[in-house]
Amino acid sequence: MAAQQLSLKARALRFLSLREHSRIELGRKLAKYAEEGDDVGALLDFLEKNNWLSEERFAESLVHRKGARYGNSRIVAELQSHGIKGEALDALKAGLAQDETARACEVWQRKFGKVAEDPAGRAKQARFLLARGFSQRAVRTAMQGTLDDE
Repeated sequence: MAAQQLSLKARALRFLSLREHSRIELGRKLAKYAEEGDDVGALLDFLEKNNWLSEERFAESLVHRKGARYGNSRIVAELQSHGIKGEALDALKAGLAQDETARACEVWQRKFGKVAEDPAGRAKQARFLLARGFSQRAVRTAMQGTLDDE
């Protein structure tokens, strides 16, 4: 027996029930299933009007999901790729900047636990944190903070 074809609205609600999506991301996902006569833009407008699709909730959700593992620059780049701009992005940047060093320390502690003895090992640890999007200041503080604690 063939599976029943879901309407575009039902697919959108299914996607949104799993997690928050940005307008761009949801539009891209729904475009795959749009048939002739379907207006994805109108559906997205309807979802936003009924507050089922929210850029603010999506941004907060992304920051919450990625914040424990990634630095500010990586999170901000991902937010920009999803179309978050302007005042909303500035407010999120300010919130992320407050605790970047603490997050860098946590990520470094989970991965390494102690500063490497040799310069090559320390460089490897620093590159790991930099690749995760942490600033050089946060990386330096994270690696020196544990030395001061010992």
